[in-house]
Amino acid sequence: MTDKTLSTSSLIDRAGLDRGRVRSIISKGLEGADDGELFLEYRQSEALGFDNGRLKQATYDTAQGFGLRAVKDEAVGYAHASDLSEAALIRAADAVRAVKGGYTGRYSDAPGRSNVRLYGDENPLDAPGFETKVKLLQEIDAYARAKDPRVRQVSASLGASWQVVEIVRADGEVYRDIRPMVRINVSIVAGDGDRQETGSHGYGGREGYARFIETKAWRGAVDDAVRQAMVNLESVPAPAGEMDVVLGAGWPGVMLHEAVGHGLEGDFNRKGTSAFAGLMGQQVAAKGVTVLDDGTIASRRGSLSIDDEGTPTNKTVLIEDGILVGYMQDRQNARLMDMKPTGNGRRESYAHVPMPRMTNTYMLAGDKEPGEIIASVKNGIYAVSFGGGQVDITSGKYVFQCTEAYRIENGKVGAPVKGAMLIGNGPTDLHRISMIGKDLALDHGIGTCGKNGQGVPVGVGQPSLRMDRITVGGTGG
Repeated sequence: MTDKTLSTSSLIDRAGLDRGRVRSIISKGLEGADDGELFLEYRQSEALGFDNGRLKQATYDTAQGFGLRAVKDEAVGYAHASDLSEAALIRAADAVRAVKGGYTGRYSDAPGRSNVRLYGDENPLDAPGFETKVKLLQEIDAYARAKDPRVRQVSASLGASWQVVEIVRADGEVYRDIRPMVRINVSIVAGDGDRQETGSHGYGGREGYARFIETKAWRGAVDDAVRQAMVNLESVPAPAGEMDVVLGAGWPGVMLHEAVGHGLEGDFNRKGTSAFAGLMGQQVAAKGVTVLDDGTIASRRGSLSIDDEGTPTNKTVLIEDGILVGYMQDRQNARLMDMKPTGNGRRESYAHVPMPRMTNTYMLAGDKEPGEIIASVKNGIYAVSFGGGQVDITSGKYVFQCTEAYRIENGKVGAPVKGAMLIGNGPTDLHRISMIGKDLALDHGIGTCGKNGQGVPVGVGQPSLRMDRITVGGTGG
């Protein structure tokens, strides 16, 4: 059976396994458990890297395997293997049976079904050919260098994956999803004399390469990366101290994702380790602040037709007009908290257990014009883009580095600044949001979220925001 037939054929059939025997093995392994499933995966992935006018990397990988999980109360038994054979399944079933016992109810109901498809089955690795992809990277390099003579280094990369997953439950229910993904990144180093600064831009989604190549959408990515590098060449040391901060629309939502989103995942709240634990129904943010996690947006990087337990994804309201109203849940934590799964059970691969994870997390728009928000600030920082950040889930404390930011003086955007760090506490600073813009935007499709050693693709977004009295770490006076 060829890989192309996987669009219509089962991974069980591809492995030459008998469906009846597979169901029997799963049932035996999960006997006495509250819940569980067999997760099957086949994945193709590629990456091409172009640096300083040369192709520096070209990799291709194929991975496949299964993970068998048995859940009993808070305990989880998990076994996985890259060998999809009956013998391996039997060994896995024997291993996970360690969590059984004392079962008095019935096996958890299967997830509901949805006919919604948020992306196609197209495998982006199939087309265009390798030569066309290399030519695209050469075009990106040439276009960037022609933009400005101060461009000294251009790095560009293409990445794609095609994942087929099947979820088989002990009750015989089978769920299936085919997930394409592409991503393009451009990084620029610009120099003026002895000084060098960087700029970057990336974008992607659950689709093929066609839109990126045929529409030449990559030019916008290059334009923005070069622009950011040139802005940073003119930057001055960032001021330090407590001041009002305006966050730009779109990618700055990564701060919301980290400082707030993780704290609203079910497992942290069930265990009482989140700063939001026990606050359901209470005011946790300023009025007007509404935060959603939405896995149902077509073709978005963080979207899924079903999660990795078979539950259809949802548009889950987490904070509504400042009130905490929901958590993101997988099946296990939802059951233990007497709540409903929200379609947020995600895993990096067959070798990982699912857990509550974000999909596309964003704040809804308000009623202010972005210019009005900036004009309201006498002395502050306008943060347009962020790099890395660190967050403590239990305390809510965070530190984020700005990769593009400007001074605001007397209501006007001033000089770009370098080295600005935003320092604060997510739950506390939600109350410091005093103005919310009309300009809600999602990021361009570059987010990857890490949790407990697992990485999954996510999306973020927000409108422009004013946050009052935020601590800014900088290098200037």
